[in-house]
Amino acid sequence: MRYLDYFTFPDGDEEFDFLLGIQRKCYDTYYPFKVLSKHRFSRIDFEPVTILYGGNGSGKSTALNVIAEKLGLKRDTVFNKSNFLPDYLRLCKAELIGEIPEDSRIITSDDVFDYMLNIRTLNEGIDRRREELFTEYLDTKYSDFRMNSMADYEKLKRVNKARSNTQSRFVRKELMDNIREYSNGESAFRYFADKIGENGLFLLDEPENSLSPARQQELAKFIADSARFFGCQFVISTHSPFVLAIDRAKIYDLDEDPVDLKVWTKLPNVRAYYEFFREHREEFR
Repeated sequence: MRYLDYFTFPDGDEEFDFLLGIQRKCYDTYYPFKVLSKHRFSRIDFEPVTILYGGNGSGKSTALNVIAEKLGLKRDTVFNKSNFLPDYLRLCKAELIGEIPEDSRIITSDDVFDYMLNIRTLNEGIDRRREELFTEYLDTKYSDFRMNSMADYEKLKRVNKARSNTQSRFVRKELMDNIREYSNGESAFRYFADKIGENGLFLLDEPENSLSPARQQELAKFIADSARFFGCQFVISTHSPFVLAIDRAKIYDLDEDPVDLKVWTKLPNVRAYYEFFREHREEFR
């Protein structure tokens, strides 16, 4: 499925004309200007799965964030917008095929990290409350309580509840169970599975972060199946050879000048893995 046909960024000439026409001189950076044009990257033509590959600083995340902001996609973590982003977006163009589905979104590493941190923080709070309830149970059950007026009624119910239950049952009734705290990789994968539904455009910024090789392969299959069977379109920035190997994915190499299309087996990052394992092939026998 395709919802986004192509997207254009301003080329070097358009950026030069804009920067020449402004009078503001107090900025140290004009980001996102001069990032994508550096390697003459001015247009992406999309397939159901389109991948942006390149080293740090190549502009992968910049491209995804620009597309997401231009399309108004949902995001969980606030994007640190630059002063010149609105000017840059006005020079960009998105060609759509129909409407972008409502649940479309961009998912960044910050989103996944915040999700894992929130689970951990919530569980820490539950654990602290559990310890407080253990102490409260003992204090209440063995207290020398006498009801003197209706004002003591709630206290009476509390005492009766403690005396009629074991400590563990008392605490369980008072406290919700912990949200299970998975490993970072499990939590990250669950986040993707929860946020990526049917019929949507999803921009994923280095989704392999926090994922083991096995989980990266699982995610790659999940992406491929979602694109093939469930009406999803993906634009992904990644270094992962497992994600890069998704069948029929269109890959832009942002390290090339100008940016060029590549098959995944020709990418330097993938070749580095290949050469490493080839040198050590005897150790696997």
